Amino acid sequence: MAELIVHQEKIPDLAHIADLCPFGAIEVNANRVSISPACRMCKLCIKKGPPGAFELVESRLAEIDKNAWRGVAVYIDQTEGEIHPVSLELVGKACELAGKIGQPVYAVVAGHRLAALTEELRHYGIDTITVYDHPQLEHFRIEPYTAVLEDFINRCKPSTVLVGGTAIGRSLAPRVAARFRTGLTADCTFLDMQPNTDLDQIRPAFGGNIMAHIRTPRHRPQFATVRYKIFSAPQRRAEPDGDVIAVTPSDAMLASSIETLSSHRKEPVKNIEDADVLVVAGQGIQRRENLDLLQQLADRLGGMVGGTRPVIEAGWLEPRRQIGLSGRTVKPKLIITCGVSGSIQFVAGMSGAEKIIAINIDPDASIFKIAHTAMIGDVCEIIPELLDTLAKGDKTHV
Repeated sequence: MAELIVHQEKIPDLAHIADLCPFGAIEVNANRVSISPACRMCKLCIKKGPPGAFELVESRLAEIDKNAWRGVAVYIDQTEGEIHPVSLELVGKACELAGKIGQPVYAVVAGHRLAALTEELRHYGIDTITVYDHPQLEHFRIEPYTAVLEDFINRCKPSTVLVGGTAIGRSLAPRVAARFRTGLTADCTFLDMQPNTDLDQIRPAFGGNIMAHIRTPRHRPQFATVRYKIFSAPQRRAEPDGDVIAVTPSDAMLASSIETLSSHRKEPVKNIEDADVLVVAGQGIQRRENLDLLQQLADRLGGMVGGTRPVIEAGWLEPRRQIGLSGRTVKPKLIITCGVSGSIQFVAGMSGAEKIIAINIDPDASIFKIAHTAMIGDVCEIIPELLDTLAKGDKTHV
């Protein structure tokens, strides 16, 4: 952290002082010079301004006592007593991370009528489960849930807090992180733990063109959100284990300006994240009419059709079928890409598939670098051959 200090007495002429900054960060009001938030710390004012008029001061950050923060905590995202699968995936990752440093795994859950859910969580290797069960927590409201998670962190002092990248998680995590004045890395694709409990957080940046490696060495707790299907869920253990701590939230914690009048569950819809087989349309299929071929192949294999960003933006498929950084992350048993170039943004959303078959007319397409099986040719010629082969009952080629 750094700060620009202005020494007013060393500025003999205010007439052109503001022109020193190309970003317009130097302001002159009432014969005084100040630095606005537009400052980029480029130091041009120091180099070109009056000698000694501007000074860059490096501020020293206080070191955190890392021994006072122990363990890896997972926020359990639930709706009407049903655990969101991403929470179990994060529990598995938390057990892995905590095992590297010999520290406990915590879980925190808020809601109403959570007895069955809590008992289920005891089968996944969590050391301590903290439960906030109250009628006023039945529906998610941001203020009480933020207060609950803040209270939990103050009680347990976990070094790391993992939150699912769901609609609720993306709303909750930044608010709680702000209360502790600590960092939050969103949509992580890789997590690791250093011996000193610093969390290695890697996520795509600049549209997926680089992978940012982020640490939070001077603040605790460390917050990270992770999308569904990035990690694998742990095996359910036969015998329950772990302690359960029940906490009754105070009236102050339950205070909210939001009132839930009613709630209605959407009709269950099969999402591409849950499909074992995916057939993915890329820009290379050329025409919307060619989606019919892909749908026939998906139907024959008991799968679903997904698409890349250009296909979605063209209106050929609905947005919830988009795969990639700006869409859904998938991990099917089989994925067949059709006319997909293989951009970094797309690959980041599907590279965890068990079997990748790529069909593309371009032999140099990037998708072939990660494909287990490459089919070089026209999608409109190859897919009918696959359908004929499947119709004959010979599935060995797939």
